[in-house]
Amino acid sequence: MIGSALDQLEAASVPDEALMKDISRRRHAAALTELYGRHGQRLKAMVDSVVHEEAEADDVVQEILLQIWKEADHYSPRAGKPLGWMVTIARRRAIDRLRRRQAYSRARDRYGKQLREQPRNGGREAYDPFILSDLHRFLEKSIRALPRFQREAVELAFFKGLTHSEIAAETHAPLGTVKTRLELGLQKLTQAIRPLRHKV
Repeated sequence: MIGSALDQLEAASVPDEALMKDISRRRHAAALTELYGRHGQRLKAMVDSVVHEEAEADDVVQEILLQIWKEADHYSPRAGKPLGWMVTIARRRAIDRLRRRQAYSRARDRYGKQLREQPRNGGREAYDPFILSDLHRFLEKSIRALPRFQREAVELAFFKGLTHSEIAAETHAPLGTVKTRLELGLQKLTQAIRPLRHKV
């Protein structure tokens, strides 16, 4: 107990710059833990102010810690304090996550709009059973070609009608991860069907 308390006191007295050296040169995981203990709440608050969703903010903080661990040797004291460097990483990661979420929302809205705008009494080709059958097979093949977790998310969302939260509970994955899998899966499906747009 006493030894542990002394270790904590010693760690608390180590400057952030020294902890960065311990991470980059000696690969000390305890140094990263100490940095997170000091600044984790501030980083989480900054990320949360951008993404406005706790589950996603937690995911982004994990990504930030991984990036700090991998890229600690990129930090230079001449560029400022370690906290400033970490905040810059956090801001970029948060903005990237927000952009991915917005891209997913736009793709989902486009699919919904296309479905709503399908002609109900238009030309024969719009409902030709042979064309629809071919499209159905092509779409099934494209979905099967997706990576496992992306395929699972797409099928649960569009075939079973589950919400993001329900998919997260079903797959035991964080909410932010589910949204990313759906977004990536939709992007790949969009690329796959793009050449067919002028054929139907």
